[in-house]
Amino acid sequence: MRKLTLLVLLTLLSINYAFTQSEQDTISVEKNYRAEREKVNTLVHTKLKVSFDYKKSQMSGEAWITLKPHFYPVQTVTLDAKAMLIHKISRNGKDLKYDYDGKQLTIKLDNLFIKDEEYTLYISYTARPEEVTQEGSEAISSAKGLYFIDPLDTDPNKPTQIWTQGETESNSCWFPTIDSPNQKTTQEIYMTVPDKYVTLSNGLLESQTDNGDGTRTDYWNFDKPHAPYLFFMAVGDFAIVKDTWKDIAVDYYVEKDYEPYAKEIFGNTPEMLTFFSELTGVEYPWQKYAQIICRDYVSGAMENTTAVIHAENANQTSGQLIDKNSWENTIAHELFHHWFGDLVTAESWSNLSMNESFANYSEYLWQEYKYGKDYADAHRYDDLKGYFMGGNEKKKLIRFHYGSREDMFDAVSYNKGGAILHMLRNYLGDKAFFAGLNNYLVTNKYKTGEAHQLRLALEEISGKDLNPFFNQWFFDSGHPKLNVSYIYNEEGKSVTVLIKQTTDKTFEFPLDIDVYENDKVNRYNINIKNKEEKFTIKYNTKPQLINIDADKILVAEIKDEKSIDNYIYQYNNKKANYLDRRYAIEMLATDQENKEAYKTLTKALNDKYYGLRILALDKIDVNKDKNVLKIVEKLATSDEKTLVRAKAINVLGGLSNFKYASIFKNALESKSYSVKSNAIAALYKIDKRSAIDKAISIHDPLEKKGMANGLLEVYVKERLTQEMPFIADKIISGLFFNQDPEVQAIYGQAFQWIATSDNLEATTIMVDDFVAKAKQYKQYGADDIIKQMLQQVQAAKQQLSSTNKEELINIVKKGISEID
Repeated sequence: MRKLTLLVLLTLLSINYAFTQSEQDTISVEKNYRAEREKVNTLVHTKLKVSFDYKKSQMSGEAWITLKPHFYPVQTVTLDAKAMLIHKISRNGKDLKYDYDGKQLTIKLDNLFIKDEEYTLYISYTARPEEVTQEGSEAISSAKGLYFIDPLDTDPNKPTQIWTQGETESNSCWFPTIDSPNQKTTQEIYMTVPDKYVTLSNGLLESQTDNGDGTRTDYWNFDKPHAPYLFFMAVGDFAIVKDTWKDIAVDYYVEKDYEPYAKEIFGNTPEMLTFFSELTGVEYPWQKYAQIICRDYVSGAMENTTAVIHAENANQTSGQLIDKNSWENTIAHELFHHWFGDLVTAESWSNLSMNESFANYSEYLWQEYKYGKDYADAHRYDDLKGYFMGGNEKKKLIRFHYGSREDMFDAVSYNKGGAILHMLRNYLGDKAFFAGLNNYLVTNKYKTGEAHQLRLALEEISGKDLNPFFNQWFFDSGHPKLNVSYIYNEEGKSVTVLIKQTTDKTFEFPLDIDVYENDKVNRYNINIKNKEEKFTIKYNTKPQLINIDADKILVAEIKDEKSIDNYIYQYNNKKANYLDRRYAIEMLATDQENKEAYKTLTKALNDKYYGLRILALDKIDVNKDKNVLKIVEKLATSDEKTLVRAKAINVLGGLSNFKYASIFKNALESKSYSVKSNAIAALYKIDKRSAIDKAISIHDPLEKKGMANGLLEVYVKERLTQEMPFIADKIISGLFFNQDPEVQAIYGQAFQWIATSDNLEATTIMVDDFVAKAKQYKQYGADDIIKQMLQQVQAAKQQLSSTNKEELINIVKKGISEID
């Protein structure tokens, strides 16, 4: 499972979020020990026949479930089956007695079965996902298992689709099973659907049968065991773009508008399959690999075995992809789950880290391999930022106490867990670390795993006792917070490094310190064990830099009392890694009156990593030096990265100088939506007529969507009412997920404009999107904020004198009631 990134929203809500989490952790959570689910019966095989009632958003199903006693003899079996109508249960044609409470089926068997003695149950039922009452989480916003999207084909802006979402325990909303991650079963699914639609499920499409009544039955067969939450179905009008890896099919299911871009979006998948197979030493173990993009999906993506589902955020065009494939990390994440999660599955939700921490770390591994260490380190920095700001300090990575299993899907299981694996890799070395992962996978394949099995696998390879590492980082909470200061003794030619831990608990960890003297570096490896540590270094010449956690491996928050001169040297030294340079840029930007600091900041405009070029553009005062402006002009016109060009255009646009008009007009011919979007916003400041003409000439809906930020500046300020519906469903995302204050201000103006208008279509679209986002991000407190915003809209509509005033007010009221 890949969560959507919510850094900006988390920033807005961090105080409330941190409070609610700590309250939960300290009051009720410790009372609830979350054991692995006891295995009484074991799933062996699941065969399903299903068809869909689009009018009722229901599914008719038949299930043949083969089980066996796990160890002790059994005469009853309990299956999870949520909100279903149960029509018949039998074995070998003989009806069986059962009790059903709307959540679980307890079936009395007609025989006593002993260990390894298989039996098959037949169950006829109706799945009613709209009757499901269980709640979702911050990662998975809904938990009804089976989803009908625009089933009656009444929404002109949405296609009709059906898809499923099983994690955590929601597949039992559409077929009876033992819905637990420590169960594994093979499967067959017969799906009867209208002829006009295609289907996707786990495994291989073995046959398609024309039923002669406008429907077709597709038979999907999956002959390797996997957990019930990984079962998947999808139905809809998708284009199938075919690719291959070795001798297996690699297919991309997309809406037909995005068919030309499917290979651009997913095209690195075969290379990822090779990379991860070689990295783990375990070749991709499944029959195929398919990926599908679906509407209104309740999370980011999900690793259903051989049939990954992605949210529509994955949809991108060439104009976006030339900037960056914003979904590539997610593609890698879900693929790596096919080793960590699908092949070896966390035995319980307490051990979710055995799935999600590895998938999170795979993003770093892929980026490091494909794009280099700076790129990967930048991603790790963002991930850790999400963990540090999320109120997560009291949560353990392996958590046997939690309020709800859904609570496990957080920045601890994902972000922190991935960063801990990076520390473990650094501690063991690459050869031992990856050999240990291979040992874990091979030993436990098609079974389940927990953290101790990972530890033992790594210990067997490395020969090291890893209990202290696992006890501190996997089975305990928090992270070090360090204050670092320096006492120089000029006469004695020594410096004492003081390291103070400011957390309640004391962490123990190795720490590498690089000391630069006369441009030569010496590394000191020390072990931190106490609240306060002192480390004295002799020198001949005062060190130019003392670099704590030199490789930036430690999961810690460090306050370091370096001087500006130290940061100048830190940026300029040849060994400076991404974080060395990033921290230097941020600190030097605070003292731009210092000539050497400004000179170094100017140098950063040409940093080898494009992300730091963007950061330098964001931080530097370009008005201080005409030569700097020339550099920015060059970046705006010829940087190899379109995102740098876009940022440079944004900087020049802020100067409102007509001499840059030609740069902006030329940029409007770029293939990059980011470049064009920033160019149109910049041009609007100095040549409104040209900007307006360009804005109203863009009719391609995909291009408009990609250029939304820049176009809104024109649409909103010029009050182009014909564009109000286009603007309406961009507002909440623009406010919550855009980190540029200037762009956020435009979205704020758009909100006020539509709130005070009598445009029915725009109001409906905006309210519907607000309600959807309120539900999707309820765990973050977004529902309260969005409800308040809608109350503002209602108050504004009440001031109107329009003839459709009451209709407008009712639209808003309905949205508020849906959130309630």
